[in-house]
Amino acid sequence: MTACGSGRAALEAMADRRSKPRLSINLGAEWESAAGKRSARITNLSEGGCYLDSVGDVRRGEIVGFRVLLPEDDWLYLEGEVRHHTAGEGFGVRFVDLNDEQETKLKALIHRASESEAQTGISADLVEE
Repeated sequence: MTACGSGRAALEAMADRRSKPRLSINLGAEWESAAGKRSARITNLSEGGCYLDSVGDVRRGEIVGFRVLLPEDDWLYLEGEVRHHTAGEGFGVRFVDLNDEQETKLKALIHRASESEAQTGISADLVEE
């Protein structure tokens, strides 16, 4: 791939990543790797993906399954493709293959979080970029 081609791909990836409004949020999560179960915090969330603060090895392009602890003590299982990672800090994923139930729960979570942190018990702020 030429330098121009790789630059275009990076711009397209950035546009895709930011095509949905994102919330700065704080939710517990768990994900599994070959090394076993890992804990994480979801710190950035949109309908298109999220950022997991967690130590653990992932590779760009890898599909990671994880569970998000919802405010009502229910778990939401999601899968995402790793888009970027920082060793020892965490990684960003773009959601893949969401079914109707997952999409509905995710949209409800985002809606509740964006309405009012006092009413929902979710700490959330809209990220403007």
